[in-house]
Amino acid sequence: MKKTSLLLCLCGLFFTQPVFAQALKVEKSISKKLKKVKPESIKGHIQYLADDKLKGRKPGTEGYQMAVDYVTDEFKKMGAEPGGENNTYLQKVRLRTATTAPSATFTSIDASGKQEVLTYGKDFSIYPNPQEKNVTVEAPLVFAGYGITAPDLGYDDYANVDAKGKIVVVLRGAPASFPSTVSLYSMDMLTILENAAAHGAVGVLVGATAQGATPPTFAGGVNSVMGADGNVAFSRSFASDQIKMLGMVNYETLQKYLATANLKIDETMVSLKSGKTVSAPIAYSAKASYTSQYKDIESYNVIGKITGSDPVLKNEYVVHSAHLDHMGIGRPINGDSIYNGAHDNASGVASLLEIAKLYSKMKVKPKRSVLVVMVTAEEMGLLGSAYFAKFPTVPAKSIVADINTDMPTLIAPLLSVVPLGANHSSLQKEVQQAAAYLNLDVEEDPEPEQNRFIRSDQYSFVTAGIPALHIKYGNKTADGQNNLNKTVEAWRATTYHKPQDNPDGVFDYDAAKKYVQLNFLISLQVAQAPQRPTWNPGDFFGTRFAL
Repeated sequence: MKKTSLLLCLCGLFFTQPVFAQALKVEKSISKKLKKVKPESIKGHIQYLADDKLKGRKPGTEGYQMAVDYVTDEFKKMGAEPGGENNTYLQKVRLRTATTAPSATFTSIDASGKQEVLTYGKDFSIYPNPQEKNVTVEAPLVFAGYGITAPDLGYDDYANVDAKGKIVVVLRGAPASFPSTVSLYSMDMLTILENAAAHGAVGVLVGATAQGATPPTFAGGVNSVMGADGNVAFSRSFASDQIKMLGMVNYETLQKYLATANLKIDETMVSLKSGKTVSAPIAYSAKASYTSQYKDIESYNVIGKITGSDPVLKNEYVVHSAHLDHMGIGRPINGDSIYNGAHDNASGVASLLEIAKLYSKMKVKPKRSVLVVMVTAEEMGLLGSAYFAKFPTVPAKSIVADINTDMPTLIAPLLSVVPLGANHSSLQKEVQQAAAYLNLDVEEDPEPEQNRFIRSDQYSFVTAGIPALHIKYGNKTADGQNNLNKTVEAWRATTYHKPQDNPDGVFDYDAAKKYVQLNFLISLQVAQAPQRPTWNPGDFFGTRFAL
């Protein structure tokens, strides 16, 4: 095909839906490329990446390195350029797993000076500090509701209390009136910590609202990303040196604290959920001392690049992301201890490799460049994507969008999709047009209680100010029952995060092909558009994070 014909075809992607469909039908270049997506190629990637010999692709292991090498080789074979550090395909990610020594101490001190020494693992627990091994803190307590500040939604737990130099006591949750994605962001522990620090607090205590609940001791450790300087580059349980402690106290201890402010736990929970703040000083102070122990490993993000054709717009980037890691070897289930992660997320990596191949084979590349980023340590807390989003291998402001693919759940025909996060930006338009071309319905999230918006790597890009989305299955089924979530729920119970998620399980590779086609069409529209994606006017995330 001539270059002019291909460019005309691509330009058709940006008109209204009838023009979009007509342009594809007339030129046929894009439709021909989409037909070249082979289900057997996707299957081949999954079978290799989820083979027992990779032993679950846990970061820092030989199996993960085999996955890194496989993706690197695939990038080389298709002609994708290195998009990592120092003209390689790799970006080093330094991971730290920290644990709290059982010698941690915590003492409550009431207004009269009477001290009560609490029992570790029964009355309290303390998150390890990934940067400072030995920590001691003593400060007054103050109750700060959910620990949320959202003045644009008419809510601020800190409005009537002074948290400077204090340890704030909070409950987990958000007002019922908050939109689901805003609620999930507001409840993110990092958000709570950053807000506490912004109000001058030196510590955060999360109170248990269920009687008999035992505070977790984080025996498996808490994960962070470290910078080359040895300081924390990113952590969901560490905001700054200012916050000396993140801990938890049991129901009985919380009850004692709130009683000094004439508050009862049940009534307080009802008030907060209704959107009414009940923050108040607490007539207690606390003294804590703890030691953290560390285990450090090195892992890698793997990045391929397709350079754009426009002399100006090629300096902007559309990102496709998927996590390459899984959980390694763990507790045996039915005699199998290798957590292969075939669906989660060998399927997503396979999808991106085929998308990269489509771009690599285009004679005339799109105007913007495309980065295909396979991130590490998603299962450890979205750490690889958080590191890339904070320290990208291209200028941060040059990244215009992220299209994430994580466990698309290829167990049934794909008839409808849920574009998590797209409703916050102009990316919703590209999703609608690509879905319409492929005869896919676009739905609202059928399972908002799964917290999927903050549980996958697109969230790292959103909080870095980059419009992002994550395509998941919708509920539409061929029999008209439109209850695919029930099928997925049953599949999750037997397969998700278990050794049974292996290449021998249920796969619909035609659905996999359609995922590839859909995500490619979404990013292609973005890569060709004259203007970069924008946050919706007044959007919660755009207001807070836009670059």
